[in-house]
Amino acid sequence: MKLPELRIAGLKPSLPIFQGGMAVRLSTHRLAAAVAEAGGVGIIAGTAMTARELAEEIRKARALTKGIIGVNVMYAASAFAELVKAAIGEGIDLVVSGAGFSRDMFTWGRESGTPIVPIVSTARLARTAEKLGAAAVVVEGFEAGGHLGTDESMKKIVPEVAEAVSIPVIAAGGIVDGEDIREAFGLGATGVQMGIRFGASEEGNGNDRLKQAYVDAGADDIILIKSPVGLPGRAIRNAFTEKLAEGRVPAPEHCSKCLKVCSQVFCIREALINAQRGRLDDGIIFSGKYIEKVRDILPVRDIIGRLTSRLAELPAPPPFKRPLVRPATAT
Repeated sequence: MKLPELRIAGLKPSLPIFQGGMAVRLSTHRLAAAVAEAGGVGIIAGTAMTARELAEEIRKARALTKGIIGVNVMYAASAFAELVKAAIGEGIDLVVSGAGFSRDMFTWGRESGTPIVPIVSTARLARTAEKLGAAAVVVEGFEAGGHLGTDESMKKIVPEVAEAVSIPVIAAGGIVDGEDIREAFGLGATGVQMGIRFGASEEGNGNDRLKQAYVDAGADDIILIKSPVGLPGRAIRNAFTEKLAEGRVPAPEHCSKCLKVCSQVFCIREALINAQRGRLDDGIIFSGKYIEKVRDILPVRDIIGRLTSRLAELPAPPPFKRPLVRPATAT
């Protein structure tokens, strides 16, 4: 099959593949640069970094590639505005944001000429984003890893959004292999976002123990947890999630107030940092629904190579047809 052309404002990646922005510190400059160098869109996860750290990560990525580099910053982060402005100040190619919705970021993007790409889970929010000036939308379904903004499948939401907006639609949630990518294009997407497959790459910034946990996990190991952020989260079952379910994880003694809203039942930042550093018994291992498809740890170039080779073998999906007139009741 021939891959669709993805254009986001003036940006045109060779491949319509976004690498997901995995926090905390899983998607840093080395991973983002490797994906960008391979022709995709590399994303640095800025959440839980300082503005200075994020700026340095952007500079390091720029030193490794001339490809497209973006940042992902959760709107729920207390330092959201500071981080987005720092990235724009470094001349970042685009900004992705989810876990809430900021109208201000569209103003910042318009003033600087930076494409803004919000993560949405409904057609209604996608239309709002388009009216505010979004260059594209990432449409994330229930199959995604980490914090979840919906209980609806990506397979249901993507066609609804594709019918509702004229900007590029990037499907996210449970996309791991070539067959998943083909299916997303058949649903009306013009690009895909992939997280966990790149998390299990040599360039991913997670500890080797964390990467091996991705490879070892099966479908029965995936669970939902309650996050202090106020959203459910999809993770791999481990000793920490067992303690969490039994109420044996203590509340933090000191809070850095890294989030705008947090129940402080436990420290999500600390749990994610522990996992990133390989202290798995004290950490949360966020993962997408189809972790069983990840069976090896590879360099990014090999992951991309396998995906493109498989897609070349697959027949094109039936063309997605947008209605001539959008239904007035679409949501």
